[in-house]
This record gives sequence, structure tokens and C-alpha cells, in this order.
Amino acid sequence: MHPNQKTLETFYSAFAALDADTMASCYAEVAEFQDEVFTLQGKREVAGMWRMLCDGVKTRARDDWKLDFSGVSADATTGKAHWDATYRFTPTGRMVLNRIDGRFKFDNTGLIVHHRDVFDFWLWARQALGTPGLLLGWTPFLRAKVQAQAKANLRKYLAGNT
Repeated sequence: MHPNQKTLETFYSAFAALDADTMASCYAEVAEFQDEVFTLQGKREVAGMWRMLCDGVKTRARDDWKLDFSGVSADATTGKAHWDATYRFTPTGRMVLNRIDGRFKFDNTGLIVHHRDVFDFWLWARQALGTPGLLLGWTPFLRAKVQAQAKANLRKYLAGNT
């Protein structure tokens, strides 16, 4: 097993256990993260997002949390993994099963410098938001609204937890 594959195994095992500190240790200081909701620069923001998400699950919905990962592979510069997260979306109380494909780039020390997660935003919105997600989940309007709320939540979290 390539050491970078071990990094991804460590990352997802820690995520399943809601261990944000171990997750953060897998990222370089210059890390970038992007998914359908967040675009983040630097380890502070990236690790902060994972801490915010893990803390939220631990305090509000631990019994509803499950993460499974598969297809983990990596070489000296890139990696990939698939993960399925089952959780309760706190603002609506609705259960979500989000199926996500992650792509990674590593620096020469084996830390993640770029992490891109891809998932079906409309499917997520239908589950997390119900009827509004079904009707508007495909629109740039709803995506922008969710992105703005997530960004505001992260800023507030980072301001109170740094």
C-alpha cells in the first residue's frame, strides 16, 4: 500500500469516528478543498469545516451518523476514494444519504494539498430540504443560497473556535 493511500485510509477512518484532529493532520498548510457547497483555502479553513461538521454531529445527531468508504487508492501524487455519509441534516431534521467521490493531490511529504468532493447536489437538496430541494435543487439560486449559509456558518464557527 502506498503511504498516500494510508493517509486516505487514516482520513476516512477518522471521519467515521468524528475525529477532526486526525483528519486535519492529513492536510498541508496550503490545502485547498472544494465540493458543491464549500470552496476553501488553507488548512485553517479546511480543517475548520471538518471540525464544524464533526462537532455538529457529535452534539446533535451522533446516533444518526454513519460513514462508509471504499475504493481508496493513491500513488505518489494523486488519490481517490468513494464515501457514503448517512446523517441527519440539522436545520430540517431530515435524514440524508450523500454519496460522494473524492479526488486528492498530495505534496512530496504525503499531505493532502488539494481535495475535491463531487456529489449530486439536487439529490442532496431533495433529501436535506424536502420539497424546496426537489423543486429548486437544480437551480443556481438554491445552490448559491446553501453556499452562502454554509460560508456564514463556517465563519461564525472559526471566529468562536480559534
